[in-house]
Amino acid sequence: MNGTCSTVFQLWQSPPTKRLIIRSFNVYYGSGMHVIRSSRIYPNQCFHRSIQTETYNVVNGSYIPKTETKDENEVKEKDKPSKNLESVGAFQKLPMVMPSIDIFQSALKKAKRVSPTKGIANIAKRERNRGAKQLDTLMKELAVPLRTYLEEFPKKEYLHPYECSLIELTLGDGKYEEVLRKVDNLRKKVVSVGKEHASLCAKSTSKRDAEESLSVGMKKVEEVYIHQAKAVDDLLQIAKTLRAMPVVDLDKPTLCLVGAPNVGKSSLVRILSTGKPEICNYPFTTRGILMGHIVLNYQHFQVTDTPGLLKRSDDDRNNLEKLTLAVLSHLPTAVLFVHDLSGECGTSPSDQLAIYKEMKERYGNHLWLNVVSKCDLLKESPVIFSTESYDHDDIELERYRRLGPDGALLVSVKNDVGLIELKERVHEMLVSQMTRIKTKGDHGNTTLKTS
Repeated sequence: MNGTCSTVFQLWQSPPTKRLIIRSFNVYYGSGMHVIRSSRIYPNQCFHRSIQTETYNVVNGSYIPKTETKDENEVKEKDKPSKNLESVGAFQKLPMVMPSIDIFQSALKKAKRVSPTKGIANIAKRERNRGAKQLDTLMKELAVPLRTYLEEFPKKEYLHPYECSLIELTLGDGKYEEVLRKVDNLRKKVVSVGKEHASLCAKSTSKRDAEESLSVGMKKVEEVYIHQAKAVDDLLQIAKTLRAMPVVDLDKPTLCLVGAPNVGKSSLVRILSTGKPEICNYPFTTRGILMGHIVLNYQHFQVTDTPGLLKRSDDDRNNLEKLTLAVLSHLPTAVLFVHDLSGECGTSPSDQLAIYKEMKERYGNHLWLNVVSKCDLLKESPVIFSTESYDHDDIELERYRRLGPDGALLVSVKNDVGLIELKERVHEMLVSQMTRIKTKGDHGNTTLKTS
């Protein structure tokens, strides 16, 4: 026993050498007691890692186990990437925001129902207690909903790039953050004023002073809240607007119709999908991203109708055009580019060709299908706008005016020309798009980056 203890003690205090020699004494009992000295060689690596199992700090000569503080844990949590960073559908999870007046009326009713703590015999103390509790309740009933909204409205850095673009283009640049900041300021002001007057009420010297402090405190909290309550109503409208945004399933193939304004995109969406966009004969009929669904051979796909694009630089584009670019930039879409060479859309063929070439160059890695709509209106002679110069030497433009880009499919919704072939080609393209998405998913990507 003594020999074993001696061995362990020497192992614990032994310096880090390449080999560790342990000397011990074995005791044998027989006809007499014999002590035999022996030696053993141990490699020092076999004990080192198993001994140091905890970290200790030396405090006043004592060993105190080191534990991670709350701040350190929070830093580690912040360093972890968000799992929802590349998902969509955050707008549908937004909380239901109550109108500002409803929040206040509900808080006021609950505060007035608060009674003083039982067992207080002194009238002044009982009134102080009641006033302080009512002010505290009013403050909390106003602040808690605001804090909940701030927690449940996502920060833009955690949203999918497509949804970030929707926020900026539909609400205005910086509007989302500004409203949330105002709501937070309102919450802080209500808490500050509520605590201040609850404290004053608790320090009242008489029943009358306590009642007066309660009345003054209630009015002050109401004034502060009503003065900045518009931020809550603005947040309510933002929630309604964002929840109405179409949800795109990134795991489902999506067909995106693109082209100049009034070229017939919406008519094709009605033919191809369940979407029912507005159809009128004027530019920018589509005032947002419209979603529909396609069912072909028991397979479900998505289709989006996008606002028309004009021939101009990105800096000069309006928010409707930027919505179209956001879809092409951030969503895994197949493109159905629609051309109208009949002269009815209001955009000249030369301008449409320029738009098409720019989009094809920027988003050429998308699966692509060109369609010439309203082919029933095409004449033998190509349409020439008075605003453009007609150059017979421009072979590419001459050919485009007659048949559109190479390989374009000619269709007419009015006369049902080419619609069956269009559906077949769209189906083939979306099946290929599904293969792309699955291939990206197999490599561990949550989204398909297409630009």
